[in-house]
Amino acid sequence: MRIAIIGYSGCGKSTLARLYSEKKNLPVLYLDTAHWMPGWKERPTEERAAIVRQFLDGNENWVIDGNYTKVFYEERMEKADRIIFLNFNRFSCLYRAWKRKEQYKGKSRPDMTEGCNEKLDVEFARWILWDSRQKRAKDRYRALQEKYPEKFTVLKNQKQLTAFIQKENLN
Repeated sequence: MRIAIIGYSGCGKSTLARLYSEKKNLPVLYLDTAHWMPGWKERPTEERAAIVRQFLDGNENWVIDGNYTKVFYEERMEKADRIIFLNFNRFSCLYRAWKRKEQYKGKSRPDMTEGCNEKLDVEFARWILWDSRQKRAKDRYRALQEKYPEKFTVLKNQKQLTAFIQKENLN
């Protein structure tokens, strides 16, 4: 079983990936940990690619959380048995990111690189509300859904996510 979980920041990708990992005994890769080094410094592209390549080559089954289109995106989507797109509205994502910031105040969350203390600054809020939702990203999600309709699942809100979690026996 290979599962790619994609979607907007703050929608719950990492939480869903952790549930799959725990309940289905799947190795998990949180792409944020490949992207970020301590202190919110971006890891060089070659290093990110090496981390993802090692994970893909080293695991028959997996769950991968995140978009990051510059690191084997097409290969990950092709190899995935299931693509789950969390398409929550921007205000839900912002609220969830704020709750996460409050929960992990002054520390790194478990699915993030150590030394990247949880934050919700103006730049990240702008990313959640506008920048990540530009036409290019929406077109990419739509193209994936058209290319892989048989393995593409869209969840638009917490009610749908909760029902999905129950259906998949992840609770």
